[in-house]
Amino acid sequence: MASVELKGLGKRYGEAVAVDNVSLLIGHGQLVCLLGPSGCGKTTTLRLIAGFIEPSTGEIAVGGKVLSSPQRTVPPEGRAMSMIFQSYALWPHMTVAENVAYGLRIRKMDKATIDAKLTAILSTTKLEPLAQRYPGELSGGQQQRVSLARALVVEPETLLLDEPLSNLDANLREEMRFEIRRLHDRYRYTTVYVTHDQAEAMTTADQIAVMNLGRIEQLGTPKEIYDRPRSVFVARFIGGSNILEGKAVDAGHISVAGGTLATTGRTLTKGEAVAVSIRQHEIEIATKSDSANALHAVVSRQVFLGAARDYTVVLDDKTELRVTASPTQDIAPGQEVWLRLPAERCRALTGGNER
Repeated sequence: MASVELKGLGKRYGEAVAVDNVSLLIGHGQLVCLLGPSGCGKTTTLRLIAGFIEPSTGEIAVGGKVLSSPQRTVPPEGRAMSMIFQSYALWPHMTVAENVAYGLRIRKMDKATIDAKLTAILSTTKLEPLAQRYPGELSGGQQQRVSLARALVVEPETLLLDEPLSNLDANLREEMRFEIRRLHDRYRYTTVYVTHDQAEAMTTADQIAVMNLGRIEQLGTPKEIYDRPRSVFVARFIGGSNILEGKAVDAGHISVAGGTLATTGRTLTKGEAVAVSIRQHEIEIATKSDSANALHAVVSRQVFLGAARDYTVVLDDKTELRVTASPTQDIAPGQEVWLRLPAERCRALTGGNER
């Protein structure tokens, strides 16, 4: 079973910490996305798993066998892993079929086995009509599919993907997200996928590990990460939440911007500083106050987007919030409004900053 386990994994370059005490268990057949901004440590973590670099601390085990530690690192060619890079890395002088079959040939498989495996993977990845073309004759999406086919045909224990869609345009990226998930459901290889793109992670992953400053800030399913962020960083990075900062008045309420809000997420301590997240589409905007959990605000800007209106509003304490409303709800800048923030959506976070 090709489970991947990281135990207290760390990587330092002098005084700089790239990966800081990362522990993560990826079950056999799972697809886990390492998601985060540039410099968060996600690509370094992937390269540690691949064996391209050695850890400063901790261990990496695959199927219970330790492959990396500060004392010993199994080289990449000894890890039964396939890695897909941003650049596709296809041989330009080889056809699609030759590129895909290359890994089988260097493993010295017999011709009948190579032909059978090649036919199967070209069919699965819908590359049969392109088998005799060269990489220069393919679109970016087609080249990425060839790269996936070449990685999968050797039946690796673990598949590693490093920002595989970053060179594609927006439409192709969307198409390839679903293609990667489809192929994962077909083959169920243990997969580690690095990306900075939230939509890619939400579409492809069984679990998302949100990384920040070399650490895993939160691990969970796409729904858990989106609906129940635990920290200010995760709330802001996933879906762009509004953050309100106030003071706890009891175990479940905070005082903020001249009002009182009921919250969810954790038990509060009276008097503590509390950060609360709420997404812009979860706030209701109205021209009069007729409910609890409401705050007074003034509209500073609104933009008509066709399917919605995007408002910026300013609370009495000068905090700016974004609100998404119906396109029919047309409220002019300068007008006073009331914002209803449903208590079940006001999530009290851990920490009042981003570390």
